[in-house]
Amino acid sequence: MRLERLAGNKIKIFLTSDDLFERGLTNEEVWKDSGKWNQLFHDMVEEASAELDVDIRGPVAVEIFSLHAQGIIMIITVSDIKEDEEMIEDGFIEMQVMVGGYQDLLYEFEEFEDLIGLSKRLYPLNILGGSVYELNNIYYLLIDQMDPNQNEVAAALLSEFGNASIKSPYILKEYGKKIIENHAVETILKYFK
Repeated sequence: MRLERLAGNKIKIFLTSDDLFERGLTNEEVWKDSGKWNQLFHDMVEEASAELDVDIRGPVAVEIFSLHAQGIIMIITVSDIKEDEEMIEDGFIEMQVMVGGYQDLLYEFEEFEDLIGLSKRLYPLNILGGSVYELNNIYYLLIDQMDPNQNEVAAALLSEFGNASIKSPYILKEYGKKIIENHAVETILKYFK
């Protein structure tokens, strides 16, 4: 689990599929109303409160984004409530949940050589395409048009060479430097065999 403070009243929690599995959940169970999910959410909120020094009590808005085989991202925004209006018992959190999803696989790599090694493994499996971006000296591979049947295999290989990214593909497209567009695996192999 990775935690990041986005603003004074907003935090981001990234849980990989492995994190969910270790806690006895799958990506699909996150969308269901289950006791396991509620307990996990409360545990994560307590850990985030302690680690990031954010007072998470009262009403919160929760945005959940599925990254399919990669895991989920939750953005929690604590509502500003006046002291005299705070009539909520300690430990109670009122949630408003908004659900979204990314169909893309997005991984980050410290070295371009990792992308070369990865491409050599993806190509024989006919996992092609993708775009490469660079932002703050980190390389990102975004695969956005993949056969859903290959998603798990691709995620496993991507995890061998890089890390699932918690960045939004929209941030990369807006602020990142596009290095290779649409045919990353094929282009990398063409120039770096």
